[in-house]
Amino acid sequence: MSVFQSLRDAFMSPPKPSVFTMPHELLPPAGAMQIRLRPLVAEDEAKWFEVRQRNEAWLAPWNADDPTHGPALTFNTWLQRQRRDEQSGSGALFVIEYQMSIIGQISLGAICYGSMRSGNIGYWVDQGHAGLGVAPLAAAMLADWAIHDASGPGLHRLEICMLPENERSRAVAEKLGCHYEGKRLKSMFVQNQWHDHEVYSLLAEDAPQGFTARLLV
Repeated sequence: MSVFQSLRDAFMSPPKPSVFTMPHELLPPAGAMQIRLRPLVAEDEAKWFEVRQRNEAWLAPWNADDPTHGPALTFNTWLQRQRRDEQSGSGALFVIEYQMSIIGQISLGAICYGSMRSGNIGYWVDQGHAGLGVAPLAAAMLADWAIHDASGPGLHRLEICMLPENERSRAVAEKLGCHYEGKRLKSMFVQNQWHDHEVYSLLAEDAPQGFTARLLV
């Protein structure tokens, strides 16, 4: 098999169904801030919209857009898309809860299998809970599931990409111990134009005992 064929298969071949099993919940170890990651469900619609609307101005500078300006998705359509992504193994989305309230969201997307075994982490956190370590802890928990957990997709590499001016997201990546890899030119459509993004990565061998354990040392 040629290198080009291998790369083609990694990017183009659809993953087999049930590549991973969505967990009922992901919990941190004792002693950490007791957040909970769990799949988004239909019953979350009102609470999810309340958090998003309350944080609209806070999140607006970082919201990605659709350059084709397609129709907006309803919550139900978006949720159905998430379920399809989970079934196909191409993505997973979790709400972040603290004291039984939704305070954010974290996702694993753009999953590649084969010779790549990689994915992208994206997240947002309610402004009232910013600066408390929620995002780094949630990202470490997600990384442990995505890389080390037998029920996860068994990835080797994760990326966190951000606008260069997003210093809060940069602080998350640095706290996680990510590798800075440089700038990816015009890689995402944000606020009606294509923007460069800074790229940080986590590798399986970075934390063989777990990213959450490393973060909490």
